[in-house]
Amino acid sequence: MEPMRKITRLSIAIGGFLIVTSLILTGTVLLAVIGIINVEIFADQVSASLLPFVFLTLGILDFAAGVILLRR
Repeated sequence: MEPMRKITRLSIAIGGFLIVTSLILTGTVLLAVIGIINVEIFADQVSASLLPFVFLTLGILDFAAGVILLRR
């Protein structure tokens, strides 16, 4: 039964990553549709290079949390 627990924990970690990512993307789209943020802010050079870095950092942190969850 031990391998099943690890698979379950891994699926929880992956699910958490997908939920967080989808919440960020949904929130960004909602704010753009309402007009609170301007979509053109993602077009300049600084934002275009910063956005993937933010998602990469989020992914690394979520992966680390998943590893900790697997070890506990």
